[in-house]
Amino acid sequence: MRLRHIEVFNAVMLTGSVSAAARLINVTQPAVSRILQHAELQLGFALFKRAKGRLSPTSEALTLYPHIERLFAQLDEVQRLSVNLKTGDDAKELRVLTILALSYEILPHAIKLFRVKHADVAITVKALHSPQIVTALALQEADIGFMFSPMVHSALEQEHLIDGRMVCIAPKGMLSARLLKRGSVTLADLTKVPVIGLDVSDPVGRSLNQACREAGVGLQFALTVQTYHSALALAHHGLGIAVVDTCTAVSADRTRVDVLALEPAVPVPIKALRPAGKPDSVVVRTFVRCFQQALAHTT
Repeated sequence: MRLRHIEVFNAVMLTGSVSAAARLINVTQPAVSRILQHAELQLGFALFKRAKGRLSPTSEALTLYPHIERLFAQLDEVQRLSVNLKTGDDAKELRVLTILALSYEILPHAIKLFRVKHADVAITVKALHSPQIVTALALQEADIGFMFSPMVHSALEQEHLIDGRMVCIAPKGMLSARLLKRGSVTLADLTKVPVIGLDVSDPVGRSLNQACREAGVGLQFALTVQTYHSALALAHHGLGIAVVDTCTAVSADRTRVDVLALEPAVPVPIKALRPAGKPDSVVVRTFVRCFQQALAHTT
């Protein structure tokens, strides 16, 4: 299919008729019909069934359409990137992306440090999942992003800031006095208590599962959540032990939970990502250093 065929096919799928598709892409109705017929001729099968003035997609068209949608999403990314490349140098603000776990305690501390040196810079912050941060930075929709674990992408550069580690957040009374006195737990110590699991697609969740495999330990995941602070909240309510990063553990209410180190240590690397090939501004460099200082106070 040619690009023009794809454009017309997409318009008809969205609108359901030739006339509406013609209005959507600003061409004449006969032109849409002609392009659609040519596409079907080239493909060797029908894309639509005509009935009562409307077009119903064939099974072949329904099979094709998800691929067409992805193509248009990629074209949209190209358009957004071209706009950002044109206007990026004129931006008057610092655009920061961070995973949710770093947005509660670390980010506010970093902004306070940054304000001492750059009180007049407007800051826009978005808390996103790691894949969203990577996509937004690759499209130059932000200046800097912070997340756990490395993410390899040809359009991005990354800087290692610090290694956090996993810790256990245990509801009061759930762990023995012996473990509390020791101040640390092993994965084997957690086999007989309910543990709040983390999504396996999450970097910390993957690291936890890998540590369990290496230790030959099977944990009882009473609940599984997607975010670290959800795990922390469940621990606060006595529903299980949360195994989270040190940045999340800063928010723990020590009157309701005990915080213990996990041994042997399971590192949680924290990275700064930025668009590759784009010179760092003084503002971006300063903010990264402030973020690193904030991390040093809490990890």
